[in-house]
Amino acid sequence: MYKKILTVVAVALLALPVFANGDSEQKTGGTFVPTQNIEWYCTSSPGGGSDIFTRTIQDIMTSEKLVNGQNIIIQYKTDGAGEVGRALVSTLKGTKADYTLLTFNSGDLMPMDKNTDRRFSDFQPIAHMAVDNHLIFVTPDSRFKSFKDVLAALQNGDNVVMAGSKGDDIACHAALIKELGVSADQFAFIANDSSGTAVTSILGNHVDLLICKPAAASQYVEAGRLIPILALASKRFPGNLQSAPILSELGYHDVEVPNWRSVVGSKNMSPEAVAYWTDVFKKVSQTSAWQDGYINKQKLVADYMDSVTFKTYGSKFEADYLASIGK
Repeated sequence: MYKKILTVVAVALLALPVFANGDSEQKTGGTFVPTQNIEWYCTSSPGGGSDIFTRTIQDIMTSEKLVNGQNIIIQYKTDGAGEVGRALVSTLKGTKADYTLLTFNSGDLMPMDKNTDRRFSDFQPIAHMAVDNHLIFVTPDSRFKSFKDVLAALQNGDNVVMAGSKGDDIACHAALIKELGVSADQFAFIANDSSGTAVTSILGNHVDLLICKPAAASQYVEAGRLIPILALASKRFPGNLQSAPILSELGYHDVEVPNWRSVVGSKNMSPEAVAYWTDVFKKVSQTSAWQDGYINKQKLVADYMDSVTFKTYGSKFEADYLASIGK
């Protein structure tokens, strides 16, 4: 009798890890397939470029049935200019790590590298999806009708105030004032939590100019409430942004600080989940909804990279940036 009890206990103990792990239903034959809700963190406020990027992919994943019928729940974690959300995702473990995504751009990486000890290696690269450039906008009732008017005001000693978002918007402003040879006091920049709030500030006539990517501004351009007056790129944008000249057409060197748009996870994400997610994002990048409904409509450059390629690309970008700021 005693031997029978020991045998039953031994069998139960051998079986216990299978159920205690909680992964048995997610990983079958060495693969991962989601079987519960997926959380996707966005560290910028709703309405901006990062939000539009996230919700566009959420819609495609759902409509194209790419996530095994599971719900994708977007969480906005903007505290500390997004650092709270990034810290949270980078430290997730176990099942939570496999089921959590984070929108992550070069505009997130630069302030993170500059202001914290957290680095790109604290995350699991999943997919690089697109590259985005900036424009400068005014409203129809602005005192400036073109960027030539802005240059004339600056040369006259007038002050100009521009609103934008974080990260690459700030870097773009810094490169612009350096090229124009003016001070940050004369050509001031007001940073917002997202492009959406920056758009609100110029529509309320609280600033003179807006620096923004097309995704967050295009609907206002179409409605006639914003007018593009300068493209911060090496060539003009297409479509309804084509009227905006590039800086070299005005006698200066072009200023271009592209923002790459991507997705990462916790550094503790399992290899099976990484393989699953990088393949799902590849499928997203191949849909017409992505190419026509997002890339072409928002005037971005499609640039899918899988997890391995993105890790190399992001690591080099970070190394170059850290060297540029002396860290």
